[in-house]
Amino acid sequence: MAEDSKATAYQEAMDALSSLITKRSRADKSNNGDRFDLIFDYIKMLDLEESISKMKVIHVAGTKGKGSTCTFTESILRNCGFHTGLFTSPHLIDVRERFRLNGVEICEEKYISYFWWCFDRLKEKTNEDIPMPSYFRFLALLAFKIFSAEQVDVAILEVGLGGKYDATNAVEAPVVCGISSLGYDHMEILGNTLGEIAGEKAGIFKHGVPAFTVPQPDEAMNVLKEKASQLDVPLQVIPPLNANMLNGLKLGLEGEHQYVNAGLAVALCSSWLQRTGRPEAAHLEQTDSLPEQFIKGLTTASLQGRAQIVPDRCFDADNYGDLVFYLDGAHSPESLEVCGKWFSQQVLSYQPQDKSSHEFVSKHLNERVRKQTTQILLFNCMSVRDPQVLLPRLMESCANHGVRFKKALFVPNTSVYFKVGPHSVPPTEVDFSWQFALQKIWENIMHSNKGGDDKTTDVFSEDLKDDSEMCVRSGETSAVFSSLPLAIKWLRDTVQQNRSVRFQVLVTGSLHLVGDALKLIKK
Repeated sequence: MAEDSKATAYQEAMDALSSLITKRSRADKSNNGDRFDLIFDYIKMLDLEESISKMKVIHVAGTKGKGSTCTFTESILRNCGFHTGLFTSPHLIDVRERFRLNGVEICEEKYISYFWWCFDRLKEKTNEDIPMPSYFRFLALLAFKIFSAEQVDVAILEVGLGGKYDATNAVEAPVVCGISSLGYDHMEILGNTLGEIAGEKAGIFKHGVPAFTVPQPDEAMNVLKEKASQLDVPLQVIPPLNANMLNGLKLGLEGEHQYVNAGLAVALCSSWLQRTGRPEAAHLEQTDSLPEQFIKGLTTASLQGRAQIVPDRCFDADNYGDLVFYLDGAHSPESLEVCGKWFSQQVLSYQPQDKSSHEFVSKHLNERVRKQTTQILLFNCMSVRDPQVLLPRLMESCANHGVRFKKALFVPNTSVYFKVGPHSVPPTEVDFSWQFALQKIWENIMHSNKGGDDKTTDVFSEDLKDDSEMCVRSGETSAVFSSLPLAIKWLRDTVQQNRSVRFQVLVTGSLHLVGDALKLIKK
């Protein structure tokens, strides 16, 4: 009964949070739809001005890699012995993932307590002129409250969207700022050129506060330097981390691109230690090696949904490893190109990331290593993206490294656009026109390339055509499913019917899709 009561209390908080969801508009560059100017009124209502001003903040914006950079940064400083708070977005399965204390998502009990503390006070004090904050604004305010009440030594804040008008930019005196790799994303809000996008990201720069970035395209770098100069910001460009500095170990996050994010994280941590007068900073003078705590932080960092490998657990020992999901939340042309390279490098040399079952998985995978392997794409992206660019970029990246997909499965996201908890309800009516459009683009690309081995494709075509209840529309090398659970069910059934084939499924295009898939696979 206690568990039921606890679940009910948590769901009540989730329902209240859901009430703050407003339909996202194509706002102008000022992001006026979210009323950034009101964030300071909300902070006053919650009596958080003083605690935020005292918070030792590391603030990170960017298009790609900002979540990974923040994850590395948190892990380093936690391993240096500090009490850390990490605020990131979006979450994949549960909203509590956004709020991490010492590397662990906040527990339900604390979340519920802090949630109602903020929600009730804002409900009491807001009015027609100052309405309740939107979903994203509220979550940032909640992060400020949690980190303040928990008295963290350092708060690492990932910008949600843009920079200048993001709710996290209510922090007026961070210790240090970082800008990860920039590219084209959210152009409907941030601008159509790299220069405009860089200008929005540079909005987190504060007068005299040091900032670090990674190598950027000239157009973006010029804007970052100009904005930094205007605010007397010492801006440094940090090269990718030299792998030799890890003493033979590997980064905790997979992919060569992570060395770019790791280098930025090391610079942010070093600056934070120096500017806050920590004795650990004295050990950073050597440039040819890293302190042991830094190495441990970099090599043990973990982040769901980014270059993550999960064997499907619904099979017995004889079939374990015959269906493996490779999940990456890439959703921009550049990140999908990197994702394709990572997937291609991994598919034929899979090593499990779940250490608890490492020996078991390795044993059965090695026994079956000579099985025929088949690569399948499970894809969806938001309608503001351009699949005419995304899908070819992904396919070309894989093909350049010797991997060709035999089938692409297109699905709508299981949950509503803004997932707030484990009990999100999917919309009752689903419009498949977007998935049909993705399928058409895919079929056109495949038809023009005509480079794949058709033997394995033939294995699937009949199954899909015959199972009309599961598949909404079948193409020559693709299928649209009415839901993600049905697509995964079809994959599992197909594995059972094709014992001589190992299926390697890349799930990408949307972090929301990756989160939905993880929730189903890990059940």
